[in-house]
Amino acid sequence: MELKTSTGKGGIEIRLVMKFGGTSIGDGEKIRNVAKIVKEYSEENEVVVVLSALEGVTDSLEGIAKTLIKDSKKETIEKFIQEMGGRHLSAIEVAIPQEELRIEVIETVDEGLRELQEVLLGIYFLGEATLRSLDYIMSFGERISAPILSACLRSLGVESKSFMGGEAGLITDSTFGGASPLPESYEMIRDKLEPLLEKEVSVVSGFITENSDGVITTLGRDGSDYTASIIGTALDADEIWIFTDVDGIMTYNPKIIPEARTIPIISYLEAMELTYFGTSVIHPKAIEPAMNRGIPVRVKNTFNPSNSGTRIVKGYKKDKRVVKAVTAIEDVASLMVAGAGMMGTPGVAARVFSALAKRKINVMMISQGSSEAN
Repeated sequence: MELKTSTGKGGIEIRLVMKFGGTSIGDGEKIRNVAKIVKEYSEENEVVVVLSALEGVTDSLEGIAKTLIKDSKKETIEKFIQEMGGRHLSAIEVAIPQEELRIEVIETVDEGLRELQEVLLGIYFLGEATLRSLDYIMSFGERISAPILSACLRSLGVESKSFMGGEAGLITDSTFGGASPLPESYEMIRDKLEPLLEKEVSVVSGFITENSDGVITTLGRDGSDYTASIIGTALDADEIWIFTDVDGIMTYNPKIIPEARTIPIISYLEAMELTYFGTSVIHPKAIEPAMNRGIPVRVKNTFNPSNSGTRIVKGYKKDKRVVKAVTAIEDVASLMVAGAGMMGTPGVAARVFSALAKRKINVMMISQGSSEAN
């Protein structure tokens, strides 16, 4: 493991922000595994954890909201809440052996589920859901998972407390569905979390934020990586670790090409290109805050934590191979606009882009023939 020597922070080796995604905490056994990893590294390092919802929960929350908008029965809500509660209760029973801690976190989860049920009933009666209400509904996955991991850490003897993103100081604008952090967030996060580093492990819910009025917002899907990078930058972390279910950034998609190898070191810009064009182990937005501060980002495997993974840095060792990695984006549409009347006509591309933008369609690339006819 490539860890730095003492940084002069009171004898602490390094300051880490560790993010765990949904595949890392799919059930109680996996949650306890994550807690053991955190415990190991927190013994000699300052650690903050950023956590996603349990695997598949965010998709389920989005799905139930959209189902209720269209056509559904009231019983659908009760069934959903029972299934959600049952899954999290099963995880708690495995992850937290101590009865006192278990009861405490079950009460927290039950309270969250009651609140969720009330919100879903509102969607059912209204027959509509705004982006603001969707953000609120989709926040419950992380709001429930963070207290579970925090309690699991305490069951292992690690002092810990959980926070929602806004409670940790991550404040955004009011762009529901994909909010942007405000500049003052960095100072607010530092003021909130830095005093706690020496005495406990803070578990912060990823993805969830709030605006300056205290209304819940989100950073958009897969926003937990972004949360980790923002917090790591605010705390001037030595490294930001993104834990997933593969050994880092691979040369190819291992599900397609089993012979794929882990790339040990890669530049920020190369990582951004790969993630934008289909490599899904880390969100493209997560690179920028760390890159601006020069903080290394490491992609690691929760189920193989001893593997060094991929280290994303400013300066990197050049690979003698011509091609470092191959990636691809699935389900991309190619649109051709052609006609003799386009030749010499100004503003055609602008009109096409405007029409697509109105429907929130992102254009990845444009190519124009030299004749301007297509």
